[in-house]
Amino acid sequence: MTKEVVLWGVFWAVFFVVLFLDLFVFFRKPKEVDLKKALILSGIWVTLAMLYSLLVFYYEGVKLGVQYLTAYLVELSLSVDNLFVFLVIFSFFMVPKEYQHKVLFWGVIGAIVFRGIFIFLGVSLVEQFSWLFIVFGAFLVYTSLLLILRKEENESKIERKLAYRLARKLFRVTPDYVGGKFFAKIDGKLWATPLFLCLIIVETTDVMFAIDSIPAVLGISTNLLVVYTSNIFAIMGLRSMYFALAGIMDMFRYLKYGLSVILAYIGVKMIVKEIFHIHVDAVLSFGIVVTILAISVVLSLIVKVEPRSVV
Repeated sequence: MTKEVVLWGVFWAVFFVVLFLDLFVFFRKPKEVDLKKALILSGIWVTLAMLYSLLVFYYEGVKLGVQYLTAYLVELSLSVDNLFVFLVIFSFFMVPKEYQHKVLFWGVIGAIVFRGIFIFLGVSLVEQFSWLFIVFGAFLVYTSLLLILRKEENESKIERKLAYRLARKLFRVTPDYVGGKFFAKIDGKLWATPLFLCLIIVETTDVMFAIDSIPAVLGISTNLLVVYTSNIFAIMGLRSMYFALAGIMDMFRYLKYGLSVILAYIGVKMIVKEIFHIHVDAVLSFGIVVTILAISVVLSLIVKVEPRSVV
């Protein structure tokens, strides 16, 4: 049995066990996730991700181990910055707190499938056509500027989303929630509920997030195991982190500026590596990412700002 088979086996075993506990033990019935439980669940996912990193270090060596940690940190940071969008979506659909976990759970399942497809295609393409590193690098530099300049998501934008308008045309939608169900049968006809529309928007939003994050992670590593497992561990922790950070996301106001610098750095690194064959050591790259994130978080904590509104 090869080392990579062992790592894949451990990953999927942990994934399915925790998924089973989450779905059939901890949240068998709809319930609100309080701060204490959210922090515990977030801690569990971070711990699992770190324990898995030790296996990567042991079986694959320092280089891939550091690449895994860097990719995990970048994906987790991008996810935190995107949590505010989920808050806006839930506010728009007025999703009861006890149903929010269900939406995020199935949203994560969809994200795992779609990101798996994107990552596999991305790794395959850059291995076949190395010049794509220049394209992805330029896209990341552009995205870094867009991250600072783009306007924050608001509820009025959701009604204009193509996915929302298509779903409203394709499905009969009940005016109210039906006991936390995605679909309900009324007078012999199948109706979608607002919870299903909310799930559609969450899924399509994550696809848009992936367009930013996947090239960034490919700029750190092209090893399929490293890219996929780090990405999924970060995404799985995102759901629990949402409930832990929903009330304090304004404290990370400057995080997007740090992320912008990181995306620009990774983009330039990809371009320089492909054109000039200048390689940045994985450990040095990890140190740069950690330093930038630390500065942005510290600035967020010490600089006082007015809180944002989700309306």
